[in-house]
Amino acid sequence: MKLPVYLFTGFLEGGKTSMIQESLNDQNFNSGEKTLVLMCEEGIEELDPSKFWGQNVRIKYIEDESELTKDNLRNIVKEHKTDRIIIEYNGMWSLQTLYANMPSDWGIYQNIMFADANSFISYNNNMRQLVYDKLADAEMIVLNRTPNDIDKEEIHKVIRGITRRAAIVYDYPDGHVEYDEIEDPLPFDVNAPVVEIADEDYALFYRDLSEDMSKYNGKTVKFKGIVCTDTRLQKNSVIIGRHIMTCCADDIQYGGMVCIFNTPQNLKTKDWITVKGSIKIEKTVLYKNQGPVLYVESTEFAVSPKQEVATFY
Repeated sequence: MKLPVYLFTGFLEGGKTSMIQESLNDQNFNSGEKTLVLMCEEGIEELDPSKFWGQNVRIKYIEDESELTKDNLRNIVKEHKTDRIIIEYNGMWSLQTLYANMPSDWGIYQNIMFADANSFISYNNNMRQLVYDKLADAEMIVLNRTPNDIDKEEIHKVIRGITRRAAIVYDYPDGHVEYDEIEDPLPFDVNAPVVEIADEDYALFYRDLSEDMSKYNGKTVKFKGIVCTDTRLQKNSVIIGRHIMTCCADDIQYGGMVCIFNTPQNLKTKDWITVKGSIKIEKTVLYKNQGPVLYVESTEFAVSPKQEVATFY
């Protein structure tokens, strides 16, 4: 069994420390487990151990990102003999540093991002890469100090452009909370006889396909993409997709699917084509597990879209 890790991310004054304090004061959460809190950021508010329920909590300060090494993290756990770990992560550090150096017997049980609702958009505009880093894997985003006139549509758009699975929670100064219930319909009809994907909607289509493949099993789709050949595939198969940018130029990745034709093809890498076919969810040599395979019904050469890299905006 992996050592449970509760990961609290976000930026200064977002409310991480307050939530950790409240959790450790609560007997329902802190009922005697040996808990190690790794504090990677020191804000104005500090933890007050005198209010914790029980005397089973140890606090360790991580002052520099370079301290996040496998050996150091293992040694910290050995020293404190803990049952679980809470991490208050520094908003200016990349989560990839933590992920790459977590001991193999650690497992993230919960990942929550905290933000001040009043500064969330500003942080996104000025530090987009860091905001994306924290939002991408979060299960919940808690927006503290929410004013009554908050523009939820704008915040919703930012978060849903990065993740569709995370719950969005608004915490108001008077203590009440509200959940984001804005409907986020797809810009194409998944139940149409042919699901036609406009050039500007490819990123949304590919993400939705990746998150819920069963929805598309047996569906006929039509989209424009760029060809990628692979020697591991048979001569009647290629990959067709688009380059997708989630956050910025550094994170552009090719998102495509294996396409199988009735006969061998002379398509070349970087050819643009419009393809129509039926999706089946199955395993191929390119997928570790099952994935979408398009059985092609028709194709035609196409000009590249006005914006070759697909985005969510």
